[in-house]
Amino acid sequence: MTVIDTILTGSIAPLGPRAAPSAINKLPSTGKNWLGSEGFIKDAQGDRKNHGGPEKAVHHYAYDHYDGWKQEIGERIILNHAGAFGENLSTTGLTEETVAIGDVFQAGDAVIQVSQGRQPCWKLNIRFDTGDMALRVQRSGRTGWYYRVLQEGNVQAGDTLQRIERPSPEWTIRKAWHLLYVDTMNLAELAVMAELEHLAQNWRDYAIKRLASRKVEDWSRRLQG
Repeated sequence: MTVIDTILTGSIAPLGPRAAPSAINKLPSTGKNWLGSEGFIKDAQGDRKNHGGPEKAVHHYAYDHYDGWKQEIGERIILNHAGAFGENLSTTGLTEETVAIGDVFQAGDAVIQVSQGRQPCWKLNIRFDTGDMALRVQRSGRTGWYYRVLQEGNVQAGDTLQRIERPSPEWTIRKAWHLLYVDTMNLAELAVMAELEHLAQNWRDYAIKRLASRKVEDWSRRLQG
């Protein structure tokens, strides 16, 4: 069991010189937080095309990574507390190496299931005032991950996050990341990924398209804006 150290939610506000609508600036939310099928009721997303929705209802980022980022990019005020990466859940003890696609967790009164890894976008570059922060996150594998909600309910900081089911233990977030960004043309693994039942459909589609085209997607727009 892991303890949920912090629950974070945010409102839409302008971000960066283009004043792009974003809710990446998430703050601790105390007391009971209702978690519905598309996320915490207090939470918002500025870009509903690429953020939020049932397969990205909750974003989890390991606080375990924060010291590593301080060593890599230097001190940042936002790295002094949870929420730097726009996450909804902050814990220690769970990372991309130990969490797998399809893992089901009891979180307070809710039940959530790991659906996919997080694909970092250019908004992290602005948030961290580091021009290649999104690329750094992608290359590091310290991306975080998303959940879908199987059972709605109240969740609060201090609740336990207890894994109750693990249908695909070999398909860790780290493994999926490695296939997506490193071992990009491993056709045998892509074929398995394309059929991975609990993986979000958009990630399965990456595998399907690569198998058909033998080409890797162009990530530049997402990473650079």
